[in-house]
Amino acid sequence: MLSDKVAGRGIGRLSVLVLFLVLLIASLIISLALGAVKMPLLDVIKILWQHPADSTSQIIWNIRLPRTLVGALVGMNLALAGAILQAVMKTPLADPHIIGVSSGAGLTGILILILFPHYEYLITPAAFVGAMGAAVVIYAMAWKGGIRPIRIVLAGVAVSAFLGAGIAGLLVFYSDRVHGALLWMVGGLSARSWPQFYTILPYSIFGLGLALFSARKLNILELGDDVAGSLGLRVEQTRFFMTAVAALLAASAVSVAGVLGFVGLIVPHAVRLVIGADYRYVLPGSALLGGVVVALSDTFARTILAPVELPVGIIMAFLGAPFFLYLLRKES
Repeated sequence: MLSDKVAGRGIGRLSVLVLFLVLLIASLIISLALGAVKMPLLDVIKILWQHPADSTSQIIWNIRLPRTLVGALVGMNLALAGAILQAVMKTPLADPHIIGVSSGAGLTGILILILFPHYEYLITPAAFVGAMGAAVVIYAMAWKGGIRPIRIVLAGVAVSAFLGAGIAGLLVFYSDRVHGALLWMVGGLSARSWPQFYTILPYSIFGLGLALFSARKLNILELGDDVAGSLGLRVEQTRFFMTAVAALLAASAVSVAGVLGFVGLIVPHAVRLVIGADYRYVLPGSALLGGVVVALSDTFARTILAPVELPVGIIMAFLGAPFFLYLLRKES
């Protein structure tokens, strides 16, 4: 009887993952269909399948498709990073943006954009160094005989404010180069194309592989440090390694889309509500639903006030800030 229940639960979770995959495909097609030039969904599918040599096909293949794919990968990476950080830092309030990891990536990315624009290809590794440095500082500040969620949040807010001051200082001293950097700090997908897709793709594949491979360790880590240690898990080494994976995922997203907040907060919670707390399902579910959320949010951002285009970071802030306050009140 028990084995039947476990099998049934596993089938139910796999069905949810399949549903998330269908939603992702549907959101990508909707994103391709909507814009300054609206296209019927069947025409979009036909263009993707046949690739005709006309102007409409060029709009799909050279403008909308790469941007949509970049948005989906950004959402996947940020959602995965949030899910990992919530397990590692033992707080449901953890998110790359809220606790300052994205700010660390943003500061080093801004340094490259403003001071060394000819080395733009170094943004992703530089952002990783910044994100990892911020995560280590936050973890060290929050550690006092163990980790408590409120200390993580407060340390993250402090580090994020400090790094934000550094970013603001750079923007003031180099005001002649502010425009591109300012749009990058808001978080958006405007003008993203195939070069950005090929930049983020290997990091997404590598980070997703590492995350899925480590799902069992995250499940053990959720049991508490003492229990995890008694089961043979090297707790601090695992926590450091998973923090590095989350930093890599967040940095790759920041490097192509700027500082985009709240994806890593909203998506893992939504997935847990539907699929449970098993990270073998939470991680792939977060990856799929993260792509859905960012793809649809970007579609909304570029169509709601067309022809004016809003940065997708503004839409995510409107969605995420009230959700964060709700979680903060609930945790308190």
